[in-house]
Amino acid sequence: MEYRRLGSAGIKVSTLSLGSWVTYGKQVDVDAAAASLAAAYGAGVNFFDNAESYAQGASESIMGAALRKLRWRRGSYLVSTKIYWGLAEGPNEKNTLNRKRLLEGIDGSLERLSLDYVDLLFCHRPDPETTVEEVVWAMSDIVASGRAMYWGTSEWSADQIREAWDIADRRNLRKPQMEQPQYNLLHRDKVEVEFARLYDGIGLGLTTWSPLASGVLSGKYAAGIPEGSRLSLSGYEWLRDDPELPRKVAAAKRLEPIARDLGATPAQLAIAWCARNPRVSTVITGASRPEQVTENLKALDLVPMLDAGVLKAIDEATSFP
Repeated sequence: MEYRRLGSAGIKVSTLSLGSWVTYGKQVDVDAAAASLAAAYGAGVNFFDNAESYAQGASESIMGAALRKLRWRRGSYLVSTKIYWGLAEGPNEKNTLNRKRLLEGIDGSLERLSLDYVDLLFCHRPDPETTVEEVVWAMSDIVASGRAMYWGTSEWSADQIREAWDIADRRNLRKPQMEQPQYNLLHRDKVEVEFARLYDGIGLGLTTWSPLASGVLSGKYAAGIPEGSRLSLSGYEWLRDDPELPRKVAAAKRLEPIARDLGATPAQLAIAWCARNPRVSTVITGASRPEQVTENLKALDLVPMLDAGVLKAIDEATSFP
């Protein structure tokens, strides 16, 4: 396993990591989660991603129970969570980053995770109704309290991240360290273009999500939507109803011969493509079984094979006419 610094932070994250979105609380229980976590940890994965909104808090509870069962040394792994969507309908509890929500949110997450602190805490989306200064103060206070080691953002714009960093710099507060954007062969611009000025400018690290574009790049949807797959689940209609889905499925089909020539699966090729970007600190993968963890980790062997010729073929396969 290769480890990369989280931007300019002192900590290192495994190049591939394991996330809980969709699976925990939807597809796996505590025992299954523990089995996948153990498979990843045994292979050198040290970062595990979560969020309070995943399965309405159940994802954090399942991961917390699995971690208690595994009894790992706390310093040997990193856990993240994210706050914004909320778990209640109150006017100060839903879709907000106000100070009250953030401080109460981290306490709730820690209780569900059965942890004294999380290593990474993300603002899960920007909040247009709360000033960035209020957000920065609250997140900085959480880090200062020891309930999180680093804070960052998820799906914020480059301008919003820079604004938060500048406020923290002026006020001598803890600065945002990392961003968690979607990044895959079908969704590139934010990481490769928009954020380009932030990597050296403020030392931004990336924990990227959805390397398989919600499973599309695995090729599993070539013949329709299988029962039990992500696109078949209730609550994920926004993925199933994507008007670009047929074109994305066709692009995934064109990746198959490229992967086959490398002795890999399309999923492994898509994950390796993300990991080959040195600006990406870690690629968050998903798995409901240990066997999937093992298969995903084989993507690391492909990274050195992605030479200019292979990358050109990948670009041609995934470009839309």
